[in-house]
Amino acid sequence: MVEELPSVFLVGPMGAGKTTIGKLLAKQLGRPFVDSDWYIESQTGADIAWIFAKEGEAGFRERETRAIDELTQQSQIVLATGGGAVMCAENRAFLKQRGIVVYLNAAVDVQMARTAKDKSRPLLQQPNPRKILQDLYSTRDPLYRQVAHIIMPTGHTYPRHMVNQLLQQLQSFGLSTVITPEHKS
Repeated sequence: MVEELPSVFLVGPMGAGKTTIGKLLAKQLGRPFVDSDWYIESQTGADIAWIFAKEGEAGFRERETRAIDELTQQSQIVLATGGGAVMCAENRAFLKQRGIVVYLNAAVDVQMARTAKDKSRPLLQQPNPRKILQDLYSTRDPLYRQVAHIIMPTGHTYPRHMVNQLLQQLQSFGLSTVITPEHKS
């Protein structure tokens, strides 16, 4: 008997493409897609920037840990996590033990290009967002690598091509639910 593919959890820095890749991957796998930040917003009725402003980063991270715990217990989903979710050891354990973790590794230049005009990212509302992104990458990259089952660089190919590559890698984790990509490259 072939085991079913577990849930797939996407981690990586802001601007890595977790939501874009997650939606495409979920469609290919015929699974629901969940973005943990959107989930937190739907549970609280407030956006992430407001939560940061009212509760600080610590308050947001507490909400995030509750959300990651709840979401990683769901089966057969594709989950995009917030960039800082890996900072909490409890979150890393939930992710690593409850599904397949894919680290979408985006260089700081890629992150800058993708987040330059995005005012909804509280951590980047500083005078030097490049330094913020570089510091975050330096701190978080080892944690993303620690939790990841698969590491994929982003920013070098089209999202659909990345999803096709990812589907090929996921086949080693559970052949019964991986769908052959529509467009082979």
